[in-house]
Amino acid sequence: MNLPSHAAPLLPTTLAALHREARRRLTEAGVDTPSLDARLLVEHFSGTTKTQMITEPERIVAAAAVGAIDAALKRRLAGEPVHRILGFREFYGLHLALSSGTLEPRPDTETLVEATLPLVEATVARKGTCRILDLGTGTGAIALALLSAAPAAVATGADISDDALATAARNATGLGLSDRFTPLRSDWFSKIIGRYDVIVSNPPYIPTGDLETLQPEVRDFDPRDALDGGEDGLRAYRIIGNGAKAFLEPGGGGIAVEIGAAQAADVADIFQRMGFSSVEVHRDLGGRDRVLVFPCA
Repeated sequence: MNLPSHAAPLLPTTLAALHREARRRLTEAGVDTPSLDARLLVEHFSGTTKTQMITEPERIVAAAAVGAIDAALKRRLAGEPVHRILGFREFYGLHLALSSGTLEPRPDTETLVEATLPLVEATVARKGTCRILDLGTGTGAIALALLSAAPAAVATGADISDDALATAARNATGLGLSDRFTPLRSDWFSKIIGRYDVIVSNPPYIPTGDLETLQPEVRDFDPRDALDGGEDGLRAYRIIGNGAKAFLEPGGGGIAVEIGAAQAADVADIFQRMGFSSVEVHRDLGGRDRVLVFPCA
């Protein structure tokens, strides 16, 4: 997608006209979701709502806001994902800031939250609390979603990226969860101390050789370290599977991991070799194997 060189800048105009022009540009450029992207960009940078578009279509938008919308459209037409431009994404009902060091959380990962939550709730029912370790926390999406659903739980979000940890901490503060969320710089288990009831992770799982075949919006804008799973895509699962026993409470809840396409059997084998004999497979809304849960015996 490229902005046509002859595209004229947007001029001060009405809310409805801005929506039409933004949608036209995105449609002509072949953007997959032109109407949605146009609405999100216009609403965000004009400070208006979907309701106002319906009830106040002739509302005049200030020149500064029109300029911001025009700049945002140019970024979208150049291939930048709409939520990167907005600087945030909704996940599990939570408003999460994004940064260059964080993976953009996708709806499929909500399957991981849903699959992990019963482990957390069962632990809280048994112990009164639950200590969660989120490996590769990124925006903090998974840990913060679990904390929002389980008020008695606490979580540590580990990541090797200082940028990601700062973003996760900011998200925790914005959601009022900072008193139960601890960001920690750690290369997987390297700086982890103590034991946890539940370990959860959405690790990098794309085989290195497949990275260049990803959609440009993923390949060019998500951090490579959050995508690259090594030669066979399984490197992180070996690290987690090998180290988890030392950091799980005896009789704790268990481990839950997101997986890529066709990885269920291989990942299950890795964990079963490490003594996790039971496995649950959870599918996403598209019917694909998306999450494996290994409850503690």
